[in-house]
Amino acid sequence: MSDEAIKIAIFRKKEIRRQFYRGEWWFVINDVVAALVDSADPAQYVKRMRQRDAEFDKLFNDNSGKGGVQIVPPLKLKFDTEGGKQSFNCWNTEGIFRLVQSIPSEKAEPFKRWLARADCRRPKCKIGWFIMSRLNCIRMLKNRKEIEK
Repeated sequence: MSDEAIKIAIFRKKEIRRQFYRGEWWFVINDVVAALVDSADPAQYVKRMRQRDAEFDKLFNDNSGKGGVQIVPPLKLKFDTEGGKQSFNCWNTEGIFRLVQSIPSEKAEPFKRWLARADCRRPKCKIGWFIMSRLNCIRMLKNRKEIEK
C-alpha cells in the first residue's frame, strides 16, 4: 500500500474528503466548512474569514521564513472529481481544529469529537505500524483530554 489513501468521511450526512499523506490525515478545508456552516459557497466563507482575521490568514501563507506559526500551513492535495483531478486546500488534524475554533457553529463541539475519532482511523498496513499508530492515537486523545481540563 502506498503512503497515500483517499477516503470519504461522513459527519452528520456531509461528506468530507480526506487523504492519508505522509503518515497523517489531511482534510479538505472547504468540505469541513460546508459541514459546519451549511454554506452554499464554502470557499467564499473561508476567504471572508481570512479577510476578517489576520492571524488566521497568516496560517495560510506564512512564507516569511521568520517562524512563529505553530500550525502547518495547508497543503494542496489532488483528489479525483467528476471533472478529473483537482487540487484542494487540505489541513491536517491540528489545522482543522484551529479552523473549527474560528467558526461560530453549534456543530463545532460535536465535530471536534468526530474529528478526534476520524483521525485515529488509519489505513491498514503492516501490523506493527498499525498497532503503533493506534497507540499514538490513544496517547494523543489522552493528552487532549488533559489539556481540555
